[in-house]
Amino acid sequence: MSPAPAALLLAGLAAAALLADRIVSVAAIVLVLLLVCLRAPAGRRRLYLFGALSSGLAVFLLTPFVSNIGWHVIWSGPTIPVLGQLDITREELRIGLFQGLRLTAVALAFAAYALLLDHDRLVQSVRFARRSVLAMALATRLVPTLERDAAGLVEALRGRGVEVTGARGRARLLAPLLAGSLERALNLAEAMESRGYGRPGGTRAPGPGWGTLDRAALVLGVLAVAIGALWL
Repeated sequence: MSPAPAALLLAGLAAAALLADRIVSVAAIVLVLLLVCLRAPAGRRRLYLFGALSSGLAVFLLTPFVSNIGWHVIWSGPTIPVLGQLDITREELRIGLFQGLRLTAVALAFAAYALLLDHDRLVQSVRFARRSVLAMALATRLVPTLERDAAGLVEALRGRGVEVTGARGRARLLAPLLAGSLERALNLAEAMESRGYGRPGGTRAPGPGWGTLDRAALVLGVLAVAIGALWL
């Protein structure tokens, strides 16, 4: 599948999750996106899946303590100044689960976009707003690039007899990672300038046309948004 229709399909699923009104519908979208993300290599997907699932779980756990909704009290806690009495109601749990699943769906859609799509082909296939797409592709590459650089630094230090362990040891990697990111940004800017990026009369390599699967993905993305708004 070409990256452009795949990105539109992922965006459609994320939009459907935000437009849906039923927990079952959002949970089904989360399951589909989770299965898609599991196609990525285990070493790369671990960080993205942890971030997506932990953020949704945090919303579910914190919502009952920061909201005061509903009358069906499940647990009545102590009274805390400013916050008031900490009660957990059935309605708060439902809202927390619903919003947590929504956030997880959006995060998993982004994870699938970052892990499985070819961003170079995506930029080449875009016919409009190329600068915005390029900026989005470069920003998406930030986390995988930093992860790769950190792994290289850890291996280099291990070869010198220095073992990087614990949060304090990994925190020391921030300075070289930041310096490497700035140097990479300068090199990228110089490379784009030397190739005449942004000047009129630019050319591009011809890309393959869309196939049946690409057109089906585009239609499914539009249908996902419509179904999420009207029926889910």
